[in-house]
Parts: sequence; structure tokens; C-alpha cells
Amino acid sequence: MNQEILQKITNQDYNSISTRIQEGLKQKIEETNSKGVIFGLSGGIDSAVIAYLCNNIVKEKTLAVIMPDSKISPESETSDAIKIVDELGLDYKLLDINSIHKEFNMVLEPEDRALGNLRARIRMNILYYYANLKNLVTLGSSDKSEFNIGYFTKFGDGAADVLPIVSLYKTQVRELARHLGIDESIITKKSSPHLWPNHEAEHEIGVEYEQIDVILHCFIDRKLSLNDTANESQIDIKLVEKIHSMYMKSEHKRINPNAL
Repeated sequence: MNQEILQKITNQDYNSISTRIQEGLKQKIEETNSKGVIFGLSGGIDSAVIAYLCNNIVKEKTLAVIMPDSKISPESETSDAIKIVDELGLDYKLLDINSIHKEFNMVLEPEDRALGNLRARIRMNILYYYANLKNLVTLGSSDKSEFNIGYFTKFGDGAADVLPIVSLYKTQVRELARHLGIDESIITKKSSPHLWPNHEAEHEIGVEYEQIDVILHCFIDRKLSLNDTANESQIDIKLVEKIHSMYMKSEHKRINPNAL
């Protein structure tokens, strides 16, 4: 892989980036006459970054909701989430979604992937319940990498009023996390939506985030052809084609429903 391209991607002014996002959050609250923001906190890097950004600009107007499924969510992940809100002093709720998921499971025909995605949709229902109840803006934690390859659940973790870090690739989110002072153990842990047991993002995708980011940068930002992307990135054309295929097939996730 071409390390120079990766360095170009990650070599950013993260102070300016954090300021832009934080001011945008404050402005969105004012524009919508909302009382604050709400987001799901998993203990992973993306939602941790959201927590720190909110803490810096709208701390007293922020509600974090930690929603593990005790059947499959690692205890360490929930512990990391609780540690974040404790360190920052953020208002939060801790809700185990296992009993809710069980109720669905009793009346729906079983299929592991669909039931896994249901967990993401249950979490978003809870977020919007409290957003409705308390007049809050719902924040999503999708980054540019996962958003563009469709690595999110439609109307689940992909549903939000605002996506604060969707302009940042995963490797940029990691650097922003370091700028914000987030614990290195959270930055370096394996990303996972925890929709089923032993669920790891890179294992499921089959490509490392560093490669994903370089590939997307080449054909989205630089608008290179797939062959030129493979040549410039020094990444196997099969991986380039795979990421491009995921990008194209997931387009429906990134657009509003069409009127007929």
C-alpha cells in the first residue's frame, strides 16, 4: 500500500476540524430550537469521539445512551462506555436491549443477520424516543469510511439528524481521537457494531481500514478509475473492486426514499 497517500489522508489540522464540528453542533441546536443532543455510546472510537466533541461545546445539553445487549455485547465495551461518561461527567442512560430483542425474536422468524440488524434498529428507536421526549437532536456516529461502503444498518445506526464525523475517514477519526485525548486503548481496539457474537468490522469486510481509506480517497476524492486507483494505491485490484462494489451496492442507504 502507498503509505504516502495514507499520510496525506491523516495529516490534517485536527484542531480546526474539531472546532468546525463543535460549532456545527452548537448551531444545529440553535437552528432547531432543540434543548440539546443525544447519541448512542458503545465504547468504540466513533461514538467516543462524538462524546468528547459534545463535551467540549454542549456538555450540559448532551445525553449519551449506552445500549448493550447483555447476550452478546462484551462487558469490556460497556465498561469503556461507562468510563467515558464518568470521566467527562456527561448525563447518560444505561439500557440493556436484550429483553426488547427477545420480544421481537418470539414473534419473528429467525435469521441471524436480520436479527443482528434489528439490534441496531432497536437502539435507534430508543434514541428517537428520548429525542422526542426531551426535544433533542439525534447524532449518528458513522464515519466517511463506513458510510461510503454501506457498513451501517439502514434506519438503524444510519438513522440520525446529524452525522458529525461523516466527513472523516476512519484513520482520520483515530487521529482526531488522539487530538481530543481519548484513551489509546479505545483508539486501537478492533471496531465492531456488536450485532452478533464475536463481530469484528475488518474481519467481516475483509479489508483493513487503512486500505479502505486509501481506496476511497483515490476513487471518490480524486475521482480516479479503478485501475488507476490500484496503481496509485499499490493495492490489489481485487480489493479495489470489492470496495467499489460495496460503495455502489450501498448507494440506496445514502439517499432519501424516492417518490413514484
